[in-house]
Amino acid sequence: MKMNTPKLFTYMLAFLFVLASCKQQAKEKPEQEMDEVEATTETPEITLEKLEGSPAYADAVLQLEEPSNLQIADGGSVDFSFTVNDYELGAQTAGPNAEQLANSGKGQHIHFILNNQPYSAHYEPAFAKEIPNGVHHLVAFLSRSYHESVKNENSVVVKKLEVGANATDSLGLDMEAPTLIYSRPKGTYAGKDAENLLLDFFVLNTSLSEDGNKVKATVNDTEFMITEWAPHVIKGLPVGDVTITLELVDAEGNMISGPFNKVTRTVSLTE
Repeated sequence: MKMNTPKLFTYMLAFLFVLASCKQQAKEKPEQEMDEVEATTETPEITLEKLEGSPAYADAVLQLEEPSNLQIADGGSVDFSFTVNDYELGAQTAGPNAEQLANSGKGQHIHFILNNQPYSAHYEPAFAKEIPNGVHHLVAFLSRSYHESVKNENSVVVKKLEVGANATDSLGLDMEAPTLIYSRPKGTYAGKDAENLLLDFFVLNTSLSEDGNKVKATVNDTEFMITEWAPHVIKGLPVGDVTITLELVDAEGNMISGPFNKVTRTVSLTE
């Protein structure tokens, strides 16, 4: 049967239209599948929640006994000795937080911080530390087994150490000024410990409030304003390096002058 030219042309146009539609559908399908993959691999939201449920230890006391003279002749190994009352070093802190946070198997301890550098943990009241020549800001406080600081007026020791015959104060220390001391998080977290990171710090010579001084916490690129001196838990962190910056700021959000009032630390999270 002989087909006339108009019908042949119509059939050819229909065929080309169907072919183009099939190609377009084939092109769109991978893009749709890619969108679905991207939706399922979104970065989780980083959140900051106040930690509740820790025993208060309101009567716990930490006192520095040695060195009794805070003007030390020479830098090097210095013996430190503390008295601890109404608090048991080496004991596991009771309550659910020991299961939810990275917890030390060695128990409760002292956080020893020199010039707002990363702390060393001490499970006995006497130990030696290497202290270089110079003027140094010492903060030591009692810590629960999961590294949350005990926050009362007697649980912390704050001293100025002058080490060396001609010690110079390169920090410009004002022991009465509002001061922020970083404690946690610290180091590397793996597995379950990486799910909930304790954010904890000490504030000296000030208080925090909605209409007063505050601590601005920046976790990677997410900012939080902390208006209460309390421990918090960071959740939703990605695996890898996490950068935490803490700043002590005034009611208008301006950083309060001081050598330690802005500090940045990096911790690592692994599977």
